[in-house]
Amino acid sequence: MKPPYINRELSWLEFNQRVLNEALRPDLPLLDQLKFLAITGSNLDEFFQVRIGGLHTLHASAPTVRDISGLDVGEQLAAIEKRVRRFKKDQERLFQKELLPALSEEGLPLHAIADLDPDQIQHLAHYFENHVSPLLSPLLLTAENARQIIPSLNVCLALTVSDPEQKDERIVILPLPSSIPRTALVNEGGFVLLEDLIAHFCSSLFPGESITAHTTFRLTRNTDIPANEDEAHDFAEEIHQVVNARGQSFPVRLQTSQDNDLTHQLIALLELDLHKVFLTKFAPLALADLFSLAMVDGFNHLRTAPISGAEAPELDPTHSIFEALDQEQDITLVHPYQSYRPVVRFIEEASRDPHVLAIKQTLYRTANNSQIVDALIHAAKSGKQVTVLVELKARFDEAHNLERAEELRRAGAQVLYGVKGLKTHAKIALVIRNEDGHLKRYVHLGTGNYNEITARFYTDISYFTCRPEFGTDASIFFNAVTGRTKLENFRALIPAPTEIKRSLIDLIEEETARALEGEEARIVAKMNSLEDIDMINALYAASKAGVEIKLNVRGICCLKTGERKEAKNIEVVSIIDQQLEHMRVFHFHQGGDDEVFISSADWMTRNLEKRVELMTPILDATSKKLLIGILESCFKDNQNAYLIQPDGSSKRIERQKGERKFRMQDHLTQLFERKAATAAQARSSSLEPHLPK
Repeated sequence: MKPPYINRELSWLEFNQRVLNEALRPDLPLLDQLKFLAITGSNLDEFFQVRIGGLHTLHASAPTVRDISGLDVGEQLAAIEKRVRRFKKDQERLFQKELLPALSEEGLPLHAIADLDPDQIQHLAHYFENHVSPLLSPLLLTAENARQIIPSLNVCLALTVSDPEQKDERIVILPLPSSIPRTALVNEGGFVLLEDLIAHFCSSLFPGESITAHTTFRLTRNTDIPANEDEAHDFAEEIHQVVNARGQSFPVRLQTSQDNDLTHQLIALLELDLHKVFLTKFAPLALADLFSLAMVDGFNHLRTAPISGAEAPELDPTHSIFEALDQEQDITLVHPYQSYRPVVRFIEEASRDPHVLAIKQTLYRTANNSQIVDALIHAAKSGKQVTVLVELKARFDEAHNLERAEELRRAGAQVLYGVKGLKTHAKIALVIRNEDGHLKRYVHLGTGNYNEITARFYTDISYFTCRPEFGTDASIFFNAVTGRTKLENFRALIPAPTEIKRSLIDLIEEETARALEGEEARIVAKMNSLEDIDMINALYAASKAGVEIKLNVRGICCLKTGERKEAKNIEVVSIIDQQLEHMRVFHFHQGGDDEVFISSADWMTRNLEKRVELMTPILDATSKKLLIGILESCFKDNQNAYLIQPDGSSKRIERQKGERKFRMQDHLTQLFERKAATAAQARSSSLEPHLPK
């Protein structure tokens, strides 16, 4: 009998298929379709760098190890390769057969340079000479340096250059400059690909020689390189070395655009097995670069307008956020349907407020030019006590985090680089204020990063409170991560790796016990991924006992649905829409005494056992009702929701005859716009006097 679990990697690939399905929708604006295609390319790049890289490393050391679905490492790699090749064909077919003709009809055709008229070619020649050529650096490729000098994820041209005087040939590569767009606009409409532009004009880089062959390629390297935390004397320097090591790590994928002799020479020089080579004839390499084309100026009618973010009724921008928290007790915001500005304002106000004595915060991934980091720097320079945990192990953000951490340190902040052996993924900010001689603590807890850019299109929850028990727990949390004390004695917050998993299983088992007693029992949860085997087994036991379980899982889901006795009461849906579903919200019926939590943690072993995370109980009745309503809306969606099948594949949920259209993200946008409009109308109809202080 096969184990009742889905392979993690194959489940992730099915998630990426759901993203590609959005790109295939003819009812979406054209540039939205192009954006979703670009997202699938970006997703797949990270998958190869991290997951495939990690599997190759494991295959070299322990090839017989089996995953929870029963596959050994070789079997996983073979199944993944087969699925990826099928997926890649779908990507190419969509680009060539659907998107290119539609782009051409809308005035954005992809041109072959040979088909352009002389004036257009002259325009491109001028662009090449002045904006491209100075950035090109030809690199001689040899058997000795091939594995070292090719940059990871860069689209490159490989050229066979012939010298008639020396009567020899050599291979030269030209990495495409990353500082300029991947597409060059053509006068009178349309665009050409940068690699085609360079291939056409690059002979000027080799005077007196000829180019006899060329191909476009892209190498992906393994990035699954752990830091040596036990032996590192300077952890920042160790992270620098890890980042640098990625540039020299072993290849996991070679993408090529031509099947010619030069391509075969490249494969031989890189000593690559053919299962790592992916030929892409009908779409550009590095599909993620199409983001810039999806955002091209002048074509707003071909894409969905972004959500502007409604103002929160509880937070009047003309009043202090600390005053609002005093009056409202708890405030819950749902981003991006509600503006992220109050989160930024919380830190900015604290940095300027003379009554604020200290600010403590975790930072995992921050925006470039982050206003939050700038506010923390200002606070430190102003003499406030500022403590910031900057997680240096946040993959692909290590260099950026090192830079911002150093700025904070120079400003006078106390900076920590995370904790040994664990990633700190918790999202928490603590502000300590002197109010009439008494210290009062204000806390922000969230499901998403402190990042003003991603907050525009990631759905996340912000929870503000000044409840004493939350403030005390926040202090305990920061004392633990800064002073190496234990994550114990919390009154409200629930931390990982010590308590979240056990608490969740206890809650599931309580629902199970109620179901066995014939009581109503229900679990509704929303998360990004479900992979932990103990959590899955607890859900199976609950389902078998009769607990109604509804799960909204955006990505990986290793739980098998179906009519088996373990899962007959479990429904799993995934929603793929304009905003990235990122919030984690958990609801347990508890005999009618609903318990609701938000968390930074997914139900994955890495989150529950190998990271510092926080799960927050929602005590405010209004906030609890709001979040339960959001959970319920996930299972009403008949426009952008998929039902996860027993084999891990996805089936789009179709609107039934007579059923009204319901799109969760549209519903939430309108809900919060109405709330903001009602509050604005109420404020405009009341008069507020200026009172002396």
